[in-house]
Parts: sequence; C-alpha cells; structure tokens
Amino acid sequence: MKEFIEYILQYGHLNKQQIDLITSKGTEIELSKNDYFAEAGKVLRQVGFIIDGILRICYYNNNGEEITKIFIEENHLLFNLKNVPSTEYIQAATDCKLLVFSNQDWMEISDTIIDWENIIQKITNKSLAQKLERISPLVSQDATTRYLEFMEKYPTLVNRIPLSYIASYLGITQQSLSRIRKNIT
Repeated sequence: MKEFIEYILQYGHLNKQQIDLITSKGTEIELSKNDYFAEAGKVLRQVGFIIDGILRICYYNNNGEEITKIFIEENHLLFNLKNVPSTEYIQAATDCKLLVFSNQDWMEISDTIIDWENIIQKITNKSLAQKLERISPLVSQDATTRYLEFMEKYPTLVNRIPLSYIASYLGITQQSLSRIRKNIT
C-alpha cells in the first residue's frame, strides 16, 4: 500500500483521513506468471496497481496467433471504469503483486476525495504518453532495430520476461530473436 500512496502523492496532496480511506479499500493480491488479471470478453471489475512484476496486454489475431501489444511494469494503474467487456487479455508475464480496488470502492474514493479525479487524470495523461511511446514498433523497421528500440524503451524487462513474449511484441519468431540477441552481444 505504501508504494501506491507514494505514487498518488506525486500527482496531488492527500490528508491523513484520505490516505486512511484509500488504505481501507485496497487489497494486495498475487498473480503467478501466466495468470490473467483481465480476460477478453469480460468486464474488468477492479482497479489494479502493480507493486511488483510485469503484466502484458495481448490479444489473438485472425489467425489465432497471440500478439503482445504492450508491457506494463511496476507503479502503473490498470482500470476500465466504462463497464464494457475488454477486447484484450492482461496477463502476468512474471509473478506479480498488485494492489486492487473493486470498481465500487474506487468510485467511493472518487466521490469522497475532492481532488481524486484530477489526480487520476494526471496519471492517465502520463500513462497515455508512455503507452504511445511504447506501442509495438512499426513492422517497416528491421527486426534488429525493433529489438534495440525495445531494449531502450524497456531496459529492465529484457531479462525478466520470456523471450516468446518479446518476440510476439516485436512481430518475429523466437528463433529470429535468439539470432538477433546472439549477433548483438
């Protein structure tokens, strides 16, 4: 919980009662590698904050191939308050620890803390900018360039997640990725 409060305080001020309210609503959960936080076709009924670990957002294309769209690291929020089914999966790429709030508790926090919406808007804007920077590179780049850019954008992930996920994100086979990695080092 401490990590979440510190994270929120970067975007706005909270008094002790507000911090106590937030603390009373959150629950820590653990996801094992490959577990799902959200599944396509289902409505996400909770807000998550990644304390430790890496999640990935993925989907299946028309050929049934799994495509990794983006990776999400520690200190990021996951939410969908629109109450519509997700079109993607959110899966643990590593063992993860998350702080979760039910959508109902999240709305109660929002209704109680006057500046909450403003804080969340700042977080959302920053996350959107990061997401746009990190979206899987265009296939017009060669695979080696895409991998080098991946290492630049996600410097802490390369040795933490399976190569198959990285290959999927880059749009190449795992064998191609292994060759690229061998040629770089």
